Amino acid sequence: MVDAPPPAPNLVLVIRSHYNARMHKQVASQGQSASALITKRIAGLGDWRGETLARMRKLIKEAHPDVVEEWKWVKPTNPGTPVWSHDGIICTGESYKSVVKLTFARGAFLEDPARLFNASLDGNTRRAIDLHEGEQVDEAAFKALVRQAVALNGARTSKARKKARS
Repeated sequence: MVDAPPPAPNLVLVIRSHYNARMHKQVASQGQSASALITKRIAGLGDWRGETLARMRKLIKEAHPDVVEEWKWVKPTNPGTPVWSHDGIICTGESYKSVVKLTFARGAFLEDPARLFNASLDGNTRRAIDLHEGEQVDEAAFKALVRQAVALNGARTSKARKKARS
């Protein structure tokens, strides 16, 4: 009699496990921590975009002190992107010529009564906040979005853990 092959592991759990393992370490590039690379990016901008990105970074950390800073998507045409995570990506911070863009990975699932989201509104998942020179953001509302994103990521993670136990 031929033994049947063992059942395949739940692919979602395997992916989730790998994803979480990556999320709990800071990604480093050329021996620098992600936090150091983000600080270097902010300083390198040297104008209102750097000031804006620094201010938003501070608000993210104030909203949830356990947020992990990461540096992702490095390639020859892109030096990398600042990412803030907690049990998954909360948001990315990108700078362009005329805008600083904060893209919330699961922004479409967040309540935004202050209407901070003003870009990427048509998608099913992401939402973004474009900040132009001189614009201010409602700090309390922004922190509330960050906290919601952390909670949403945590709910998704705990749901996967419960499923794995059953």
